[in-house]
Amino acid sequence: MPRAVARHILVATEAEAADLKKQIEEGGASFEELAKDHSKCPSGKSGGSLGEFGQGDMVPEFDAVVFSDLPIGAVSEPVRTQFGYHLLEVEKRIG
Repeated sequence: MPRAVARHILVATEAEAADLKKQIEEGGASFEELAKDHSKCPSGKSGGSLGEFGQGDMVPEFDAVVFSDLPIGAVSEPVRTQFGYHLLEVEKRIG
């Protein structure tokens, strides 16, 4: 089963997620620092790190992006799940 190492930022609105993505891509902001400052997930304290997980371990919308052709190190478009809006950054794919 494919596995990945990824981090994310969880916020309440798509607009907030889009703004954070812009800060990373255009302003050179650190994904990890923005996760610490803005993420509503407990993983925010560790820069949004989710560690290693397998395909199917996360909600389907999340999995669809992590195990897609999103380049390693690129920041996803905002992804809506039942928890809110996520920005995802895949650090590594295994298998």
